[in-house]
Amino acid sequence: MKDVIEQLDAKRSAARMGGGETRIEAQHAKGKLTARERIELLLDAGSFEEWDMFVEHRCVDFGMADKKIPGDGVVTGHGTINGRLVYVFSKDFTVFGGSLSETHAQKIVKVQKAAIQNGAPVIGIFDAGGARIQEGVASLAGYADIFLQNTLASGVVPQISMIMGPCAGGDVYSPAITDFIFMVKDTSYMYVTGPDVVKTVTNEVVTHEELGGASVHARKSGVAEGAFENDIEALVQVRRLIDFLPASNREKPPLREVFDAPDRAEPSLDTLVPPNPNKPYDIKELIEKVADEGDFYEIAPDYATNIVVGFGRLEGQTVGFVANQPLSLAGVLDIDASKKAARFVRFCDAFEIPLITFVDVPGFLPGTKQEYGGLIKHGAKLLFAYAEATVPKLTVITRKAYGGAYDVMASKHLRGDINYAWPSAEIAVMGAKGAAEIIHRKDLGDEAKMAEHTKAYEDRFANPFVAASRGFLDDVIQPHNTRFRLIKALRTLRNKELTNPWKKHDNIPL
Repeated sequence: MKDVIEQLDAKRSAARMGGGETRIEAQHAKGKLTARERIELLLDAGSFEEWDMFVEHRCVDFGMADKKIPGDGVVTGHGTINGRLVYVFSKDFTVFGGSLSETHAQKIVKVQKAAIQNGAPVIGIFDAGGARIQEGVASLAGYADIFLQNTLASGVVPQISMIMGPCAGGDVYSPAITDFIFMVKDTSYMYVTGPDVVKTVTNEVVTHEELGGASVHARKSGVAEGAFENDIEALVQVRRLIDFLPASNREKPPLREVFDAPDRAEPSLDTLVPPNPNKPYDIKELIEKVADEGDFYEIAPDYATNIVVGFGRLEGQTVGFVANQPLSLAGVLDIDASKKAARFVRFCDAFEIPLITFVDVPGFLPGTKQEYGGLIKHGAKLLFAYAEATVPKLTVITRKAYGGAYDVMASKHLRGDINYAWPSAEIAVMGAKGAAEIIHRKDLGDEAKMAEHTKAYEDRFANPFVAASRGFLDDVIQPHNTRFRLIKALRTLRNKELTNPWKKHDNIPL
């Protein structure tokens, strides 16, 4: 018995050391934590229960039979974040560069299946060099097994991917299927093919950072929902995110104790919208002043900045905020904004998170670049997402709601439950000047007449009352009362029941 215990201790020690002290020091020298250090910081102290610590690869080719390290390059198991169960896997770059083998994949699949069965989020930490070449097709099969579980888990449990080092080739597609991808600046990158292959095939010379760094994916491609300064900040922020989310689609989001009065008024909101309709303002100020304790967790803050999405709480209940941002492109909807918002809306709908939409949108962005890029189909994604969503949907129009963009932004016509407008709201096909130029084209050369026509259009449509008279708005509210009115509306929707017609699945315009 003593021999077995000593053997157990030796194997545990070997597994915990990963690739050894030298490689651990190299990891630290790059400004990165090890796989186990990351798990320790992510989870509640002492909560981690490790699985498959003693698993070793089965490869015998290319001298691999004599190169075996317990754990095989990935640490897996479960623990808690603020007392709530999560499953986790963390790739260990010190062991074979974190490369994926058949057994490595099997370890990940095991926690994925357990998460689906037991209804808990999955957090994957990526720091790896791709497939283990020595295993050939077995490693490729392992990737596909992981992808399948990612797909089956989608909409069932939240899936979060943390890119904390290299993530290339087959490794990138598992995060791509998950709900949120977070990266670390300067130490992480993602790409399908690396700089060397790019140079060979296309003759482009590009660095790892330029090709797939955190700033590229957080700002340009939209692949990542956020980029953090270092490993510690990333792990702390993911802990914070988990607090907003339900464990699975089988339960409601968690309720938090509230220290913010539901009837708190915000007089400053009465002057948030400038008198000049062409002057911008920061929509985040509205979100933060409405949310409990001003707590707003923004998703993808650096991508498609003309729309703002993220999580907050109202009376302790998690809600998803979607808002046009007048500070960026006047809040117009374009391809990137439509995709960003549509994906967020669908996530909220999948996990029973009510949607709060603040509207100040002059329309869709015109131009050949947008049309050639497929704005029609991409804009339809947001329309589709709002239309199919069955969660409580509350909308507040703060200023402009023009053209088709009015319809798309959670209008009453897309089954919006409660639709409000501020007195400053303008709901029309287009702006007054443009409308007058079309309606009264014959008077285009007469400035006095055109000014008169423009004023007449403004008087008719530059207010919320036409829409309210038709029942498209439930009320016109005072800006300072927005928080209280939203909370009261949410109370009425707690037992909302709405189902869509039976279908195997929908066919959202991709």
